[in-house]
Amino acid sequence: MRLKKQKRHRRTVRFYTTCFGFREPFKVVCDGTFIHHLLVNRIAPADSALSNILGGAVKVFTTRCVLAELKSLGESYSESLKAARELITARCDHEKRKSAVACMMEVVGEKNPEHFFLATQDADLREKLQEVPGVPLIFGLRNALLLESPSAFQRQFAKSTEEGRLHMSEAEYKMLRTKSTLEAEEAMKFVDANESEGDQNGGTQAMRKANDGGKRIGVKDKVQFKRKKAKGPNPLSCKKKKNLGLPTFVSKSESNDGSETVRSRSNKKRKRSRKGKKLGATNG
Repeated sequence: MRLKKQKRHRRTVRFYTTCFGFREPFKVVCDGTFIHHLLVNRIAPADSALSNILGGAVKVFTTRCVLAELKSLGESYSESLKAARELITARCDHEKRKSAVACMMEVVGEKNPEHFFLATQDADLREKLQEVPGVPLIFGLRNALLLESPSAFQRQFAKSTEEGRLHMSEAEYKMLRTKSTLEAEEAMKFVDANESEGDQNGGTQAMRKANDGGKRIGVKDKVQFKRKKAKGPNPLSCKKKKNLGLPTFVSKSESNDGSETVRSRSNKKRKRSRKGKKLGATNG
């Protein structure tokens, strides 16, 4: 059961944070009945118990009207008055002291702009606040604290506001309509200007068609591009030409009759003279 209760509380907190903009630290305003319930059931400290329910940091508030009401109840509520004075006092602009129920209704207002969680044991007050959008309610049951689920009215209000965000308002529709009409007028002016220019250029186009000899009647004029001619090969990618000249070791000489003859070196080995060796042998 504890796990189911935690899931339900987490789902309720997510609903209020998503649809009504509640953020941490959550602000909880308590009346005298809730503070007295905490003391009787020994639920202390109050901020840690409330933070366990809401799953985040908490600031606990009360009002001057609640303090005055606890003070008027006598000594039986003296401990509750002492505990309430330790809480943060929320601002309530009352010239005269009001009842705690009226003070709470005025602090919350019509749409709860301060995003208060209201903690009370008054069933009639909780029933009234169920008709106010964006007011989460906390109450105690013996030694446990519970976060009440959103009412059907609050869910319907959140759904209607979400649909309103998706659709345009009247002011946005008027602005869009004026903008669209201005754009349409500018477009019509542009079309008229193009038509006037087309009338002026009509004579030149007729002359061009006449020069064509009627061959291209009913065919739209297309832009004709020059056809690229084939170019020669890339000289860097071509092989070098072979040297067809004579080798360097070939010499030219002219003959006696004036004709050029080619003479190449002989491949014969030159014989060495052995005269020196023979003289040495004879002397020996």
